[in-house]
Amino acid sequence: MTDVLVVGGGPVGLLLAGELRLAGLAPLVLEAADGTGRRARSLGLRGLNARSTQSLRLRGLTGPLARVQQETFERVNAARGDGDAGAAPVPALRSARARGHFGGLMLYEEGAGENTVQREPHLLRQHLFERFLLDWASGLGVRIWHGSQVVDVVDDGEAVLAVLADGRTLRAPYLVGCDGGHSTVRKRAGIAFPGTEPTMTGRVAMAEVADPAALPSNPRGPGGTVTVSPLIPGEITTMEFDDGPGDRTAPVTLEEMQASIRRAAGVDVTLTGLTVGSRYSDNARQAATYREGRILLAGDAAHVHSPIGGQGLNLGMQDAMNLGWKLALVVRGLAPDSLLDTYTAERHPIGERVLRNSRAQVALMRPGPQVEALREVLAEVLGIPAVMRHFVAMANSTEIDYAPGSTHPLVGRFMPDLDPGTWNLAAVPLRQGRAVLMDLAGSAEIRAAAAGYSDRVRIVTASGASCGEPAGLLIRPDGYVAWARTTADPEGLAEALTSWFGVPATTAVPRS
Repeated sequence: MTDVLVVGGGPVGLLLAGELRLAGLAPLVLEAADGTGRRARSLGLRGLNARSTQSLRLRGLTGPLARVQQETFERVNAARGDGDAGAAPVPALRSARARGHFGGLMLYEEGAGENTVQREPHLLRQHLFERFLLDWASGLGVRIWHGSQVVDVVDDGEAVLAVLADGRTLRAPYLVGCDGGHSTVRKRAGIAFPGTEPTMTGRVAMAEVADPAALPSNPRGPGGTVTVSPLIPGEITTMEFDDGPGDRTAPVTLEEMQASIRRAAGVDVTLTGLTVGSRYSDNARQAATYREGRILLAGDAAHVHSPIGGQGLNLGMQDAMNLGWKLALVVRGLAPDSLLDTYTAERHPIGERVLRNSRAQVALMRPGPQVEALREVLAEVLGIPAVMRHFVAMANSTEIDYAPGSTHPLVGRFMPDLDPGTWNLAAVPLRQGRAVLMDLAGSAEIRAAAAGYSDRVRIVTASGASCGEPAGLLIRPDGYVAWARTTADPEGLAEALTSWFGVPATTAVPRS
């Protein structure tokens, strides 16, 4: 039996499938590419921001993730000939303060260190990260079919039919398209994808330069930007503001890359070899809705934008974390179908904000004296601590508030930092993908209000709440607070439980 078809076996699809499996479903991942070919290598490094790291911590994955990052560093340093194979490849990565950049302007967090384990971002090769998620999802029992290209999807009102390129058909109650910016699922579902056309062309390639000393990185070249990777020998990236690439699928040739470097940097360099290359643009689009009946979208299928700032992967991962537990409750019949409407309601505004700041970063990268003046002014503004904190939060998705204006400041926000003892009590159910009701005041009334939800919500009692601190917290499986009180009474808890987890069971299910 298949409960959910997940189209696309990249990071977002694998994370979503793992979340569904944790919640008790039997998902099937359909990936068009051959598994070996897809995960053979990747250009550049991908950054997991603070919120993505926190989300993976909920599932107990930051330890294994750190080992994947270590493997990345070892491979990078081996290629660079560094003796310390296990060290971070550049000094900036050793700083617990570095929190990304905005259009090339570095962002730093004040006072980092106390909660570095929870918030520290990670740098990884994407193919290594995909293998990590593949191993995790497979270990949970997720089925993954490689070489299974979906060419059509049909929602008949009772289920979704997926048609494969080889003529096979599959049927499941719901289907989620995680199949990238050119999503077949989105197109066949008829979901509009409005946005803005590309204004620039980015190229990245592994290339050999006749005289490497003649090609330093130039983030503010006369015709664009040129970046010679300090981490990966031979990796060169250019960016030109030329109204976008033509045929992105055509191979990047040595002559094309050489000409781009010369135009962007204003330096007459000669390439002697090129092994692999790709193009990208700042095409920015967002699906009008993330749900059409029984078909849903996540990741690049729902939104595309420039890769500047490294936000795409993180945005998609948070889509998966938000959707997985909701979809599982609906499929299991524990929550109404309307719960799935909260997915678009919560995630679409987040996607809009990312597209906005992505466009702003592209504007900041353009050559010219006006942009130079703007960058200087913004650099001065970033010197104001409150402004720096705002930009750091924006880059790391830690400013997300799913319930602005709620009666308690924690509702709609990611779970607060808890002391180690309290966190350990919450860790087990969260790692299992379960919601947690934390009774921090020893309140029988709080616990009684959730008595009919023992099949969906784990009750944890921990003493230590004091005046002004939460006496009770209802934490969703994705780590966001659904209810909070500073006093030991359950006011509003029954409504929150019903809104997010359906009606209580008529017969209590024994706690696991």
